[in-house]
Amino acid sequence: MKKFRDLQIWQRSHKLTLETYRITKEFPKSELYGLVSQMRRSSSSIPTNIAEGCGRNTEKDFARFLDNAIGSASELEYQLILAYDLQYITLDTYEKTNAELTEIKRMLNAFIQKLRN
Repeated sequence: MKKFRDLQIWQRSHKLTLETYRITKEFPKSELYGLVSQMRRSSSSIPTNIAEGCGRNTEKDFARFLDNAIGSASELEYQLILAYDLQYITLDTYEKTNAELTEIKRMLNAFIQKLRN
C-alpha cells in the first residue's frame, strides 16, 4: 500500500482543490448548486481518486483510478473555461489555474504510463 500523501501529484492536486474552493467562494449565490458544486466535485475527485488508487493492491487498479482522475481533471478544465466565459473568474485566475491543471494532467498521464509498463 502506497502513502498517497507522499505523492507529489496528490499534493499538487490537493492544492488545486483548495484553490478551486477559494475561487468558487466568490461566485454568485445562484451558482451554489450548479457550477460551484460541479467545480468543487471535479477538483476534489482528482486527489480522491489518487488516494483511492493508492489503496488498491495492483498497479493495474491504481492506473484505473488515475484514469478516473484525468477524467475529473478534464471536467474541471471545461468548467474553468465556462467560469471565465461567464466572467466569474479573471483571465489571470483562469490562466494560472488552467496551467496548474494542465501540469497535473501531464503528471497523471506519465504516472499511468509508468504503472502500465
